[in-house]
Amino acid sequence: MARFSLLEWPVLRQFRSGDPTGRGSSVTSAKTRATTPRTSTADAVVKSVCPYCAVGCGQNIFVRDNKVVQIEGDPDSPISRGRLCPKGAASEQLVNAPSRVTQVLYRAPRATDWQTLDLETATDMIADRFLEARRKHWQDTDEHGSPLRRTMGIASLGGATIDNEENYLIKKLFTAAGAIQIENQARI
Repeated sequence: MARFSLLEWPVLRQFRSGDPTGRGSSVTSAKTRATTPRTSTADAVVKSVCPYCAVGCGQNIFVRDNKVVQIEGDPDSPISRGRLCPKGAASEQLVNAPSRVTQVLYRAPRATDWQTLDLETATDMIADRFLEARRKHWQDTDEHGSPLRRTMGIASLGGATIDNEENYLIKKLFTAAGAIQIENQARI
């Protein structure tokens, strides 16, 4: 640790540097002057949309060595004009969290342990169960013969990390499948 010099006392440094109000270079340390923003060292800037709600705020995603290093509001976005809410501003943590699950995990009925599955196997299992539930609970007409053409065996609850376009497609998929219980967590 360097020895303290009376000349580096903040008040003296302030007057010596010609910064009497203490708002310029006299109040910055050597460490602060040596710090560079993560955005200046990025290899690329990718435009995206915030995944948290249905507003669709624009984001600039700064990438270095194929890793997201910073996410900021996109000033070119007509929706958010460079602003992000606290969740959107912290969305870099969504991508880089060390506890983020990156594999498909499956726990069989009455099992106590999770097992990893490849994505294709998991997708096939979901599709098979979806079609079975639709077929098993299909209601073509009611007791008076009025057409229903629906299933009560399928429901959808979307999450807040799905953007407008994905919500639109999910709504279309579930409606075409005959489901009538379709909701989104962002609306609740």
